[in-house]
Amino acid sequence: MLDVPHDLYTTEQTRELERLACEEYSISSSELMKRAGTSALAALKYHWPRAESILVVCGTGNNGGDGFELARQATAGMYGVTVIQVGDKSKLTNIATAARESLLATGCKIQPFKDKLPTADVIVDAIVGVGLNREPIGEYSAAIRAINLAKGTPVLSLDIPSGLGANTGMPFGNAVTATICLNYLALNLGLFTGDGPNYAGEVHFDSLKIPSAVYKDLIPIARRITLEKDGALLAPRKRTSHKGHYGHLLVIGGNHGMSGAVSIAAEGGARVGSGLTSIATRTTHSSLMSLMRPELMSHGIEHPQDLKPLLSSANAFVLGPGLGQDTWAEGLYQKALDSNLPIVIDADALNLLSKNPQYHSHWILTPHPGEAARLLNCSIAEVQSNRLNAVKKIQKKYGGVAVLKGSGTLINNGGDLTRLSSWGNPGMASGGMGDILAGVIGGLLAQGFPLMDAACIGVALHGMAGDRAAKQDGERGMLAMDLLPHLRHLANLIF
Repeated sequence: MLDVPHDLYTTEQTRELERLACEEYSISSSELMKRAGTSALAALKYHWPRAESILVVCGTGNNGGDGFELARQATAGMYGVTVIQVGDKSKLTNIATAARESLLATGCKIQPFKDKLPTADVIVDAIVGVGLNREPIGEYSAAIRAINLAKGTPVLSLDIPSGLGANTGMPFGNAVTATICLNYLALNLGLFTGDGPNYAGEVHFDSLKIPSAVYKDLIPIARRITLEKDGALLAPRKRTSHKGHYGHLLVIGGNHGMSGAVSIAAEGGARVGSGLTSIATRTTHSSLMSLMRPELMSHGIEHPQDLKPLLSSANAFVLGPGLGQDTWAEGLYQKALDSNLPIVIDADALNLLSKNPQYHSHWILTPHPGEAARLLNCSIAEVQSNRLNAVKKIQKKYGGVAVLKGSGTLINNGGDLTRLSSWGNPGMASGGMGDILAGVIGGLLAQGFPLMDAACIGVALHGMAGDRAAKQDGERGMLAMDLLPHLRHLANLIF
């Protein structure tokens, strides 16, 4: 992840920041536009130093004005510049009109958009910015499609890829697939969650040199996790430590044919440092698990009452990996919920919870979008259309901490700022990844980490481990167990 701010804002907040900069610090909108053009030109030079020709596709709003300003500066910088006007030029904003006139004064011609785009070394997308709140239609939609059809040509999107919802990360119809996105003034949530990463490419940010005091009265909508701050609880252990200092994690699950899930979760908890790790599973699985990983204490459980001594010795537990939804599963589920221990509720336990909703303050729920939809009794599409609202609704309905997994995992406890993880990659779209995350969070809970800290640090370690595994051997074919050596390394590397 590039060195971009951790605080994330909405479109409305971005507009407010611009207003404050203009009114309280006498920075004109035209000056901000010039700074945006300068920033974009610097990005072009840095990322594509051999580029000689650029194609700038401009809309009628201030985002188009940023494009005109970039084109003006690039023309002076001896680039071959082609500018395409999308939309009715009579509808240009005042400052976009001024930027357009300054460009024309250089002798650069502005062409109307036609079905196809001319070739160039780099395409600059300045069609619509963060203010978009509806599906692009007509010429705008056609221009977005034309940019995406220019296969092999890198695309620099100014502010946000045109067509992408800045608040949600979901496209309004079709959206530009950018190579680089240069975000201005306030980093937008939609670049990092939902489908946003599919369109944003590599995210860069420029505050356009507005005073830092402008930000002081605006509370971000969310904040990206940073282990430099959030990982304080991973400080080196005292030299006199023993296993009793780091808790006892119990992982409950592993119904017939699903022993892998519970063993993966247990090992994830152990690899981030739980002092002891136990498994409660079907009797037919327990002896085999002990042979595979003797450090994990596996117990055959066939009746709910058999859980009582295990729960009494644990400091936290994970409930759900490979649990199933039969009578055995329901019995263990109910018995486990009688405990007041910190709990991670995952997989089948989430499905059981959706059938009989309860509210608790001492648990962490870890649904993927499908499980989230069942918890909220809605469609997956509704969850993904506004992931921030979905995670807040889950937390409000069920209590504790809600972790909405997926690209740009979101974590909410109902009080603090929603947190977002920027780590992770498509290679992690494979079976067992959710189980290992549940175990990692559970292992941190067992060590005494508060719920929100355990969720944030656990999600971060999990995503970072996945990124390291991908860097080592590639994304395709990655398995959950591939994360284990990296988890251990990272849990000891933060400080």
